[in-house]
Amino acid sequence: MKTDDFNFELPETLIAQYPPQQRGESRLMVLRRTDGKANDSMVSDIASFIESGTLMVFNDSKVRKARLYGICEQTGARVEFVFLAPAEQDASIRIKEFAVHKDDNESALVAPAQRIPSLSRLWRAVCGKARRQKTGRSYTFPGNMRGSIVGEIHDEKIIEFSSALGDNYFDLYGHVPLPPYIKREDTAADEQRYQTVYARYTGSAASPTAGLHFTPEILSGLRNKGIDIEYVTLHVGLGTFLPVRTENIEDHHMHEEWFEIGTGIAEKINAAKGEGRKVIAVGTTSLRALESAWYGGELHPGSFSTRIFIYPGFEFHVVDSLFTNFHTPKSTLLMLVSAFAGRETILKVYRSAIEKRYRFFSYGDAMLIL
Repeated sequence: MKTDDFNFELPETLIAQYPPQQRGESRLMVLRRTDGKANDSMVSDIASFIESGTLMVFNDSKVRKARLYGICEQTGARVEFVFLAPAEQDASIRIKEFAVHKDDNESALVAPAQRIPSLSRLWRAVCGKARRQKTGRSYTFPGNMRGSIVGEIHDEKIIEFSSALGDNYFDLYGHVPLPPYIKREDTAADEQRYQTVYARYTGSAASPTAGLHFTPEILSGLRNKGIDIEYVTLHVGLGTFLPVRTENIEDHHMHEEWFEIGTGIAEKINAAKGEGRKVIAVGTTSLRALESAWYGGELHPGSFSTRIFIYPGFEFHVVDSLFTNFHTPKSTLLMLVSAFAGRETILKVYRSAIEKRYRFFSYGDAMLIL
């Protein structure tokens, strides 16, 4: 399957540079997979489209202020880094992978993973002008912190710092990691608006943006209708937001992301599936966590790491409906929603959204796929 099959033309004026004035005021396109028809609504009215007894699953990961600027000691250049996770997170992945072949797609392998340490000297990162940043180069970061590139994994750098650092350091010196299509510097307002109201566990290098639309009032309205709300945690890396650069999508390499599903939550989701109640994933990150942890006919609890790549032909086992934003051309996220609702249907709906001046990407409008 060709990457160009997932391309579309988007006017730059429709790329949202700021969130709506009030959280929850975004537009909502409601798409029915049965007939491909779409209706226009508002996110604040979402409860009217969801049946009582439905289980909605949100991602409660919290965005780390993961963007730092370092001065290269060899060249004097200012280099931008976005830190993804402590490198120790990869240790268990390298040792063992198990279960979960989906249609013989090796990118769907799931590995048991230890909890991410709160402090570490070794961090995975991506950086600006990456080809120039070679192993052995060293950098001075804010607070007189020194770090050196000690290795590379695909397009990620492994940075070793002079001492262990964690979220206290990033909170003090870091910037909100706004995506590159937002053409401005982060502001104090982004610290709140690029975070969901229910964010709990710090670890994401990008926001699970579908959740940005939800307010306490909208969540209360869902519960009042008899809709169950549960949470999983997937720490979002940058890989799922990047365009696919290979000619054939099957050749694309997904970044690994850590996630956790609690025992009680897995039991509730398995019960819902057994009772024929619908499960709605709020965001592609929630969906990826749920589908990654399904094997042997049930959803498994635990801490895992996944590089699952969902594109047309994928068989969904857990998720019946999806609440999501509008995604970038040639991205793995666009391929995921195309797998869920059909490529031609999604591209048709996207053309309609462009004609109707919907706002796109992280701070943009939303879609509910039923």
